Amino acid sequence: MTPAHTQWPAPAAIGMSVEEVDTPALIVELDALEANLARMAAFARGRGLRLRTHAKMHKCTAMARKQVALGAVGVCCQKVSEAEVMVAGGVPDVLISNEVVGAPKLARVAALAREARIGVCVDDARAARDLSAAATRAGANVDVYVEIDVGARRCGVVPGEAALQLAREVASLPSLRLMGLQAYHGSAQHLRQPEERAAAIAEASRLAKLSKELILAAGLPCPVVTGAGSGTFELEGASGVYNELQPGSYAFMDADYGRNVTAAPFAHSLFILASVMSRAPGHAVLDVGLKTHSVDSGMPLVHADAAGRPLTGLEYRKASDEHGVVFAAGGTGLPTLGSKLRLIPGHIDPTVNLHDWLVGVRNGRVAELWPIDARGAMW
Repeated sequence: MTPAHTQWPAPAAIGMSVEEVDTPALIVELDALEANLARMAAFARGRGLRLRTHAKMHKCTAMARKQVALGAVGVCCQKVSEAEVMVAGGVPDVLISNEVVGAPKLARVAALAREARIGVCVDDARAARDLSAAATRAGANVDVYVEIDVGARRCGVVPGEAALQLAREVASLPSLRLMGLQAYHGSAQHLRQPEERAAAIAEASRLAKLSKELILAAGLPCPVVTGAGSGTFELEGASGVYNELQPGSYAFMDADYGRNVTAAPFAHSLFILASVMSRAPGHAVLDVGLKTHSVDSGMPLVHADAAGRPLTGLEYRKASDEHGVVFAAGGTGLPTLGSKLRLIPGHIDPTVNLHDWLVGVRNGRVAELWPIDARGAMW
């Protein structure tokens, strides 16, 4: 699968300076990225855990291959189209960590399962039966994870007896392999205080353990309990219940994760490069607005100039479709017309989905250009 958007040219060329990169652009500091990837891989390896990184964050097969090369067993995706892009890009093991409903999507899952190892989450017996029928028609086998609601109040069957009954249904169906439990607590990732996160994951672990023990006592397999994110992975990793981690944001980080007290030990590696396109008394206007970044987790932070020299006293306060307005505080001077700034996005995942390229930089120069292959893949 080759998304049509890759027809757009990259905003940079290998070898040019960061100051020459056209804007808006997503730039990735490769040294910081590589340190983040290595740190998470070492954490999982040191504790005997499977690492399945979440590709919904970066939507980039080049990134996914780097993570697999460092030891990840594969990636997670949220949509079938994302999984199709990952498999086409050389990722051999993909878990769609989400429910898949509807005949067209199920047929695509089954076809994909003939090319790579594919997993899907279920929280309903009918969905499991429909998946089984599609896989059988395609002559494929699909890994299935019973998703339990461990506190996020989103998808997932009630832990305990209901999870066991669904596991029994999955195990009885042809062309499905019962692999275990999906037990991801998404809303715990951004609880600000460490004791809040610890309490949430302690309860999630209790519910996952209860469900796993019931499944095993019934003589059914439950080799994998998977979940965890960049805000809580250390807690799931220490639980003795989870044996697979699904972090995504750790590779890039964003402003919202930075608001957590004792935030995850990863550096910001991704920035929006913006240009000052207008000056007015008291403010500057950037070429980075709502079509460039998501504001669901707040406005981006002004971090540095194009070369990475830190800036203080500048605040991005207002966004419209194509414009962002920056104000200066405490006597700080406004940036000059045509100058470029690095911004830390409030929420990485939907921000990356608005762009076509990741521009990898090292020592102030462009070293890598990676298409965001799965950009817009949401069906």
